[in-house]
Amino acid sequence: MLRQLTLTFRTTGRGTTDITAEVSRAVRASGVQAGLCHLFLQHTSASLVLCENAAPAVRRDLETIFARLAPDGDPAYRHDDEGPDDMAAHARSVLAGVSLHIPVAEGRLALGTWQGVYLWEHRTGAHTRSVVVTLVG
Repeated sequence: MLRQLTLTFRTTGRGTTDITAEVSRAVRASGVQAGLCHLFLQHTSASLVLCENAAPAVRRDLETIFARLAPDGDPAYRHDDEGPDDMAAHARSVLAGVSLHIPVAEGRLALGTWQGVYLWEHRTGAHTRSVVVTLVG
């Protein structure tokens, strides 16, 4: 069985958006009982991450780490077509990644107790982001 759909999310700017519930609904609706859920973000300045879901400080600390790794407006950047956060957002996306694979068991995402699925916006402004969900089982 193969199912595919696209979920759309509106971010509020840099930071994480918990998309676990929406992805979980898609898995339940698919009818896949055992298999794999593949998530792919169709953008180059945001990421998908599997992260701690109980302590928001974890996600804030990740933002701090990435600000050190890929700071906005670094004078060494050549690409700044859309502002000082442009190249930094692309670098953060490459570092964190744009896809996830999550097992499906008994019709549900086989996430650990403290795991959640997050869309991580790397731009400072709000954006609409599309996630392709492919379910195989």
